[in-house]
Amino acid sequence: MDLTVVAYVVYLLASVGLTIWVARTLSRNGQVFLADVLHGNEKLAEAVNHLLVVGFYLVNLGFIALYLQDDDEITNARGVFEALSQKLGVVLLVLGVMHLGNVFALSKFRRRGMMEREQVMPVPPMPPQGWAGPAQPGPWAAPAGQ
Repeated sequence: MDLTVVAYVVYLLASVGLTIWVARTLSRNGQVFLADVLHGNEKLAEAVNHLLVVGFYLVNLGFIALYLQDDDEITNARGVFEALSQKLGVVLLVLGVMHLGNVFALSKFRRRGMMEREQVMPVPPMPPQGWAGPAQPGPWAAPAGQ
């Protein structure tokens, strides 16, 4: 079997496996943030989380597929490891950037949700403390009848 094909197979298995692992980690831990942002609406948090995971898969798997091609022919075991380290290194960097982007977006949504909650909760009005009679006229008031 051609060593280039071996490198492709190992690259695909490793990069798809890493993508699935990162997506599951983001999904599991991101749902807590989404539930908080969406005021405890678990169904909506689950739906938004699922949409984010699908987008994550599409972007990363698309990148993995586009980055598969290599113009250099691999002729020995050293070439297999060099090609794999380069390709997997780039995939790991892209996954890391995507992960940081998701964490940044989730924290921004959470911060905005917390600020909205603080603004929505108005201070309740003070109940009446008693009855106040009419004010006494001061020395500057004009005498009655003038």
